[in-house]
This record gives sequence, C-alpha cells and structure tokens, in this order.
Amino acid sequence: MTDFQTAARRATAEMRTVFEPTPLQRNDYLSDKFEADIWLKREDLSPVRSYKIRGAFNAMRKQRAANPDQKNFVCASAGNHAQGFAYMCRSFDVHGEVFMPITTPQQKIDKTRTFGGDNVKIRLTGDYFDQTLAAAQSHCADTGAHFLAPFDDVDVIEGQASVAVEVLDVLQQAPDLVVLPVGGGGLSSGMTKFMKIAAPDTAFRYVEPEGGASLAAALAEGAPVTLPNIDTFVDGAAVARIGAHTFAELADVDPAHVLSAPEDRICTTILELLNIEGIVLEPAGALVLDALEELRPVLKGKSVVCVTSGGNFDFERLPEVKERAMRFAGRKKYFILRMPQRPGALREFLDLLTPDDDIARFEYLKKSARNFGTVLIGIETKDASTFDSLFAKMTAAGFNHRDITNDPVLSEFLI
Repeated sequence: MTDFQTAARRATAEMRTVFEPTPLQRNDYLSDKFEADIWLKREDLSPVRSYKIRGAFNAMRKQRAANPDQKNFVCASAGNHAQGFAYMCRSFDVHGEVFMPITTPQQKIDKTRTFGGDNVKIRLTGDYFDQTLAAAQSHCADTGAHFLAPFDDVDVIEGQASVAVEVLDVLQQAPDLVVLPVGGGGLSSGMTKFMKIAAPDTAFRYVEPEGGASLAAALAEGAPVTLPNIDTFVDGAAVARIGAHTFAELADVDPAHVLSAPEDRICTTILELLNIEGIVLEPAGALVLDALEELRPVLKGKSVVCVTSGGNFDFERLPEVKERAMRFAGRKKYFILRMPQRPGALREFLDLLTPDDDIARFEYLKKSARNFGTVLIGIETKDASTFDSLFAKMTAAGFNHRDITNDPVLSEFLI
C-alpha cells in the first residue's frame, strides 16, 4: 500500500467521528436504460449535500495536528466549499471566516451560517469571485489565519480520495468504469490517484461543463491555463483554471476520455432524475449522469460507478432549468417577428399555430416603421419538428422572422 493510500484510508477512518459514509446505490432505472450495472455514489446525501465536506475535514484535521494553536481558518466560496468549511469549523470548534461575493444568493448565505453557527463569520466582499478570493488571502496574510483552499491542496485531494475508499469497500471489487465530474479537480484527482493503484484495471471518464472545460484546456496546453470566459450555470464545477496540484495527478489522462456536457442538456438530466427517480441534483451533481448517453457504447454489460457530487439545488432555479431543458430539446423557441400593422394581421399569425403550440412570450419591442411592428415571441410545443412547418408557413404568409433562441447576445438581453 502506498503512502497516499494509507493516508486516504486514515482520513476516511477519521471522518467516521464526524459523519457516516455516503450511500453507494445501484440504480435500476439507469442500469436498465443503459444495459449496465450502474451504481451512484451519493455525495448529494452527505451532511452538507456535497463531497466538499471531506476535503475540508482532512485539511483542517491535518493543519490542527501540525499546529494545535491554529484556531483561525478562512475560505473563499459562494457554494459547497463554504458549507463544508462551515460544518467543519463547528465540528473542530475553531473560528472560521467565509468570504463570499456580494452577489451571493441569500439562500447560500443562510445555509453556510446554519452549518457553522457561532463558529463562522461571513464577509460579503467583491462583485466577482476573483475579488473575493484576493480579499480572503489578504486577510490571511494580515491575521495569520490559515487559508483552506477549495481544491488545489494536497490535503484536500487526500480527503476527496475517501470517496474511492468507500466505493471499493462497499463493492469489494474494482468496477469496470468510474465516471467523475471535474471542476477544480480535487475530487477527480484524489479518486484517480487512489484507484490507479488500488484498482489498476478500472477505466475512467471525466465530465466537465462545456462552459468551463478547464481540464480539456490544460491537457491541450500541457499545463493549467485560465479560460477567458466561463458559463457559471454549473456553479459547482465551473472553474476557469484547474489546480496545479490537481492537474499533476490528471496530466496523463487521455483527452478523448474527457467529455464536456452542454449546460442546457444538463438541465434535461436534472429534470429526468427529479421526475423519475426523485433524486435532487444540482447542475454539478448531474454532470456525470448527463454524459451517460454519450458513453452508451462503452457502458453495456459493465459495472459503472458514477459520482453524484452535490444536491444543493435552489428550487427557485427550477423555472430556469425547465426553460433551458425545453430549449435544448428544441421544444421552445424565441424569435423576432416583423408584424404588419393592419387589422387582422395578428389573427392571421395565430391561425398558423396548431393546438399543441403555446405562446409563452409576446412582447412588442418597438414600432420600427409606420406599417410594421417588431415583436418578440416565445413558443412552446410538444413536438420539436413542428417548428420547421411553422417557420415555413410564416415565410409563405409573409411574416418575416428571425430565430434568436441560440443567439447568445440577443438571448441575454431580450430573453
């Protein structure tokens, strides 16, 4: 057994003084759907509904062992890391300060405060996370507090490896395939490092959000790079730059084994698991399950472990998730229509719709000319193929239109 394996197993054992293992559950629905033996490692059922509690526990435990007088800890996070950090501050009875962007939703602030209680102080600073991070690190330099990184830390990586320890302890044999989510790389690097030795025949696939594909970018460059822009929808995994320590463990990953999941498609997976299995997953937690269809050719007949990394889903986001899922499925479109300003024109347009078409948005943007008006229209339908027929009828009837559903600029400002 290597030093890392020994350390990961010790960290796992120590965790039992604070929280129980998360379940490893065979999912019959997904197993039948993909003709495989699919197991879900339910990190969404940890005390803070994500795996982040593991790395926070191990890093804090080891820092306290090395420096018993250290009782002041700091983190910068607006999500799962903050909640795991807060939980451990109360467990270790140390003082923690959580730096969050000013724009952090109140729900996340309240949950962090609930987990940390009197042991945690929350500081709201910075409009963007980079500003928040800089403020947290500056505070550490001024006060001597210990900064607990969310992923790029060897003790955090060691703590996240406990997920692999628990998987192998339950299965009692190596799975054929493990599918891992990737954000900053703490979980994926820790599990990969452990299982490469403990289960050398196990294959891996890695899934990151399309709008934050930092691992793919690093593999292409041969070193971590900072993405110029990221889509923050998958907030638990949308990281602009993978960690240096984490990438060191993932540098030999085959780029063909790294998949990117479109944010809108992830929404369909969130709804599928919620409606069919009653499993509540945040976007990052649904990452690996979203990639299963793409992985179907390699799944058949295999034993597969998928890590559902988090379930901190704010149900106020449900309308947005439904909206994005419908747009991905092609069942909802937005377009700008040039509407003649004459009696009966609107009726003529409405007559082009079928009973399965529902107008979800109708808004005059401006009267661009005396005889025409510009209208923003959103239509939902039961069958995506009906849009081809509708657009053909609109063109034939002289209703000039422009589909803006996937236009990033117009969608952002108009939809």
